Amino acid sequence: MKIDRIETFLVAPRWLFCRVETDEGLVGWGEPVVEGRAEVVRSAVEVLAEYLIGEDPLRIEQHWQILTKGGFYRGGPVLSSAVAGLDQALWDIAGQAYGAPVHALLGGPVRDRVRVYSWIGGDEPGEVAEAAAAQAAAGLTAIKMNACGRLSAIPTPAEVDAVVSRVAAAREVLGDNRDIALDFHGRASAAAVRRILPEIAALRPLFVEEPVLAEQAHHLHDIVTASPVPVATGERLYGRAEFLGPLQAGVAVVQPDLSHAGGISEVRRIAALAETYGAVLAPHCPLGPIALAASLQVALATPNFLIQEQSIGIHYHAGSELLDYVVDPAPFQFVDGHINRFEAPGLGITVDEAAVRAAARTGHAWRNPVWRHDDGSFAEW
Repeated sequence: MKIDRIETFLVAPRWLFCRVETDEGLVGWGEPVVEGRAEVVRSAVEVLAEYLIGEDPLRIEQHWQILTKGGFYRGGPVLSSAVAGLDQALWDIAGQAYGAPVHALLGGPVRDRVRVYSWIGGDEPGEVAEAAAAQAAAGLTAIKMNACGRLSAIPTPAEVDAVVSRVAAAREVLGDNRDIALDFHGRASAAAVRRILPEIAALRPLFVEEPVLAEQAHHLHDIVTASPVPVATGERLYGRAEFLGPLQAGVAVVQPDLSHAGGISEVRRIAALAETYGAVLAPHCPLGPIALAASLQVALATPNFLIQEQSIGIHYHAGSELLDYVVDPAPFQFVDGHINRFEAPGLGITVDEAAVRAAARTGHAWRNPVWRHDDGSFAEW
């Protein structure tokens, strides 16, 4: 069996899909994308495809090694995301070729269902409470929310109180039997985080995500040591080597993205590395159905898995939805805050190719917002 054709599709709201077809008719799907830079990743996929055409799709590890190391300049979000989507598609083909779900090829499931959480918006406590209540009514047992918007380098008492008030509003609605995760999105300085975390500790967040930017990871040891709240990071890290420092600093949760960090092959290894440090895996995934399916396959086969992000109904999806691109949405159904184990071969879903091709005729040019502080200077989004 040989790889015969590789195609890419820009589809709303902000995604890039790739389709890998073999000469025997098997088709695998992947999701290689950097949100806001999808066109750049598309070009990277086209370059990497030059190597894969004519090759045996089942030699996944060999292809991963060459795609990641065959060029003198390596790594970074664009190349790692291009590799990630192609890797997902190759695992999808392998599962179909062997008649098994990907988790079976990874050693078999270690759990029967995967706990998931949803992101909620709302800048005001009342909006947060309403959104949290809606997710609880939908049966979810955990939510994630932004800890803050634009934040001063050293936050004022009012800014700190605003963070506390929003978390308190969610906790009041959700009670003590559901979890709240907080995402700082790299918007806070180390000084800001050290000021805020003790104030929210009594509300017992599941974890705080990306308390500082990835390039400020040298602060993580001090933050972890001082924090009464578990610290998570990893959506802007792209390989095992980049996770080593945060793990040595003591982070409790690693959050690689299956569409950024080298795909199924590398995230599986990142999870194993984290396990040696006593850390757990909570993959980042505010993306589409293929990325989510790949994440769930890894979650099912990973002993130190904690919880899975998913983006069904997230605010970024205005006008398009994750479930629009699958033939049968049933595998993604929530059952008591979980998604049950996939059993179909490959990634376990059937992509609606007609819907993908129709959406690609329009495409998209999504860009993330650019924020500024009140004085006009740049602010982290």
